[in-house]
Amino acid sequence: MQLLNVLVADDHPIFVEGLNAVLSKSSGKFSCSINGVARSANQVVEMMQKYQPDLVLLDLGLPDTDGMKVIPNLKKGSSKTRVLVMSTFDDPRLVRAAFKAGADGYMLKSGTKDELFWAIEEVINGHTFLGNGVALIDMRMAQNADTAQPDKRFARKHGLTRREMEIMRYIGQALKNKDIAEKLYISDQTVSVHRKNIMRKLQVNNTASLIKIAFENNLV
Repeated sequence: MQLLNVLVADDHPIFVEGLNAVLSKSSGKFSCSINGVARSANQVVEMMQKYQPDLVLLDLGLPDTDGMKVIPNLKKGSSKTRVLVMSTFDDPRLVRAAFKAGADGYMLKSGTKDELFWAIEEVINGHTFLGNGVALIDMRMAQNADTAQPDKRFARKHGLTRREMEIMRYIGQALKNKDIAEKLYISDQTVSVHRKNIMRKLQVNNTASLIKIAFENNLV
């Protein structure tokens, strides 16, 4: 069983108490130890240096500054640290901004304990997590995404094929290989091969980096 050192960044004492009670129970695959609770952005930075946590559970509504601004510092301070945003806000613009800043996952505070354990497992394993009720784009954007033309300059710059650009846009929406395969009527294995080729061409090694690139280049 893997022991995870956790830093909670949230200024709501009752929520933190509940979080502590939930995390005190092992999920079976890992156990969590909350080493610190930061109630402001400044405290987050200080505690990051002190504890070097495996995981930061971050509320975006910190009192002294926008929690979004903290994320790049967390990722810069420790490459091993995973950041899971836990928020009451489901605005796709905020969700996209969080991933662009470097978050590894985003879930709503209204989620269940099972979803929380699932989210932690996903981000610790290097995957991107998008919680229930959270979307990177609204329905109108989702409909337009199917018919939008690929960014030809981006494709030419990185040598991406048309199919790879289609898959890149879906990756930017945090869709899994199975979901992409269903949309494009191809196999999971084919999507996996394209994903690996895209990572190689863009010189990245994880999905979070692909999502960030997609945002930065307005592919979603």
